[in-house]
Amino acid sequence: MNEIEKNNIFHRITGIIETAKTNVVRSINHEMIFSYWLIGKEIVEEEQSGLDKAVYGKKLIKNLSDKLTKKYGKGYSATNLEYFRKFYLIYKSRNSISHSPSEEFINLPNNRTIEIPHSVGEVLNNGGNLLENQPFNKKLSWTHYRTIMRVDSDYARAFYEIEAGKNNWSTRELERQIASLLFERLAKGKNIEQLYNLSLNGQEISTPEDLIKDPYLFEFLNIPESSKLIESDLEQQLITHLQQFLLELGKGFAFIGRQQRLTLDGDHFYVDLIFYHVQLKCYVLIDLKTKKLSHADLGQMQLYVNYYDNEIKQEDDSLTIGLILCTDKNDTVVKYLLGEENKQIFASKYKLYLPDEKELELELKHEIKLLSNKYTSKTDKD
Repeated sequence: MNEIEKNNIFHRITGIIETAKTNVVRSINHEMIFSYWLIGKEIVEEEQSGLDKAVYGKKLIKNLSDKLTKKYGKGYSATNLEYFRKFYLIYKSRNSISHSPSEEFINLPNNRTIEIPHSVGEVLNNGGNLLENQPFNKKLSWTHYRTIMRVDSDYARAFYEIEAGKNNWSTRELERQIASLLFERLAKGKNIEQLYNLSLNGQEISTPEDLIKDPYLFEFLNIPESSKLIESDLEQQLITHLQQFLLELGKGFAFIGRQQRLTLDGDHFYVDLIFYHVQLKCYVLIDLKTKKLSHADLGQMQLYVNYYDNEIKQEDDSLTIGLILCTDKNDTVVKYLLGEENKQIFASKYKLYLPDEKELELELKHEIKLLSNKYTSKTDKD
């Protein structure tokens, strides 16, 4: 056996060992999470038997914490037992989940039948019984679940649980996505069924619209809000923080280049940022604007997209997507300039800071109302 063959078998075997180690850790982690759910269940059911539930509950948790800490050491503080209790109450519907280490986490089957909510607001704000009797995600740690528990909406929690597992988010990345209200930003512009599917299956990218968020958040650049910000500086900062920029753009983006020159009969034009989306198999052109979107900006992007479709894209590529990122925009202007059937050019706002939750909710509130009214009108006609 030569040296190359020895190295190959060594790498194959180490791969097997590392995979086995990862699976063991996940199985142990899954068992611990399930045990926390069971502990929470015991606490809640015991509390329900007390005459004065509030007083009895506090005494119960304190006494349990003292005894468990004495027997098992750290990990069973009163605070942690309160988390276990809350964990059970939030995921109470998973009362028949299997906790066998050999079982893998599975997504809900496509033919699953659960009552679809009646309004966009219900999906964004209210709880439900969305993931009844489903196992916990083996890819997520207890810290992941503690983070997700801070989300009020059952639909949003289900979304973050699925996305964190699919994308292998660290808890830090998960916290950032929740703080940036990723679910609500992706929800903007979607109808009731699309929102429901977003909660049930996570972000699925099959159309250009599935890529778009509004607004995009660039707080990782650490640039203060200023009227003096110029586009070249913003572009340079995004390239410098490319990894975080790609995370904010979402799954499937591959960076191609910047400031690509297009020459048309001696006139030169420059596309700020060029990406390729591996799932949709198309180029994505991004233009940065440090001001409010104008009709000229839309026309310029239309030129870029047409050029790429005619001169750059290959036969097996899909149509090019254009995305303009701006500080502000008039949605009515965008609608009438691009038309109802537009599927290629999009405009989204960006912010240089993580907005307060109430600030972003107010921004979405108007659109939620419009979508709800639109859905109600459609239902009435049907």
